[in-house]
Amino acid sequence: MPLADALTLRQSKPFSQLDRPLEVIRQFTPHWFAVTMGTGILALALAAFPLPIPGLHQVAEGLWLLNALLFTLFAGLYAARWLLFFDEARQIFAHATVSMFFGTIPMGLATLINGLLLFGLPRWGEAVVPLALGLWWLDAAMALACGVLIPYLMFTRQEHRIDQMTAVWLLPVVAAEVAAASGGLLVPHLAAGEQFTVLIASYVLWAYSVPIALSLLVILLLRLALHKLPPASMAASSWLALGPIGTGALGLLVLGTDAPAVLAAQGLAGIGEIAKGLGLLGAVLLWGLGLWWLALAVLVTGRYTRQGIPFNLGWWGFTFPLGVYALTTLHLGEALAAPFFTGLGAVLVVALVLLWTLVASRTLAGAYRGSLFVSPCIAHLCPKTAR
Repeated sequence: MPLADALTLRQSKPFSQLDRPLEVIRQFTPHWFAVTMGTGILALALAAFPLPIPGLHQVAEGLWLLNALLFTLFAGLYAARWLLFFDEARQIFAHATVSMFFGTIPMGLATLINGLLLFGLPRWGEAVVPLALGLWWLDAAMALACGVLIPYLMFTRQEHRIDQMTAVWLLPVVAAEVAAASGGLLVPHLAAGEQFTVLIASYVLWAYSVPIALSLLVILLLRLALHKLPPASMAASSWLALGPIGTGALGLLVLGTDAPAVLAAQGLAGIGEIAKGLGLLGAVLLWGLGLWWLALAVLVTGRYTRQGIPFNLGWWGFTFPLGVYALTTLHLGEALAAPFFTGLGAVLVVALVLLWTLVASRTLAGAYRGSLFVSPCIAHLCPKTAR
């Protein structure tokens, strides 16, 4: 067989770019949970699409079920890595970039919880609520841990420089506000006593995250002004700033919707109405800030595109921030009865569909070949044996 034909045949086989199939586990990193974030937010955005399209809700539900399978698979693979390759797996704590992706695990889980309420309740009834509540507490605990332990590692073990900073620093911090928004969606389905607890906990999660995320954005602006754009391999990180802004606005909206009834039942009716008004106003203000970051991200991505952007799992950073901003836009359109927001939200959802299709197809091809199973932690410590 000619050499060229042999190479083509080898590359057509699954995991052809890996030395052995077990490398899938050895090289597995939390980056993969960004896939569940992007797929989950697409399912939620399609379900919220304002135009009546036959079968669209069923497509959204199918994506949510697919996302549940992906999350389960990824959780199993990552757990297996810790069991089989513990010494290599624990090197993540010293890695200045990969450790940030711990935050994608609770954020991916949050999309499943939201989908359980949106799709699971009509299909399986109220029996899913205790499951959703249990998963939400787990999600909140993981988000709280990521939000403080990863920064602690940054301050004590990892090496960072301002010129190497990217918006990836936001990932562990933002997980708490994603959990807060999920809590707001969960509250209306809970018993009276649980509603107040989850509502207050969600406000705490919001405050635990959003101010820190906005502080990081200030530093990011300084870094970009002084040291210009990061390398093309980090191109998608330009969209990550949109995530905490969109999620923060969405959290204020959904929590503000719940607050009047829940707080009134506790004798705090006046505070509930204030929370609703501040939630709507705060969401509009954050949405405006997000519009600036969206415009900047589009301009930056256009510049990167002309130079060429190498594909990696970081491309999923295009999807979740855009998706959560689209959902916030649609919610504002409903809250304000403003066709402008509703129309723009629909346009953003269409853009999300196109982006997800592109990124998912390239991810599927890379996963089939095995080229996306690369652990920078291993390569950093021992480049010659990374593969």
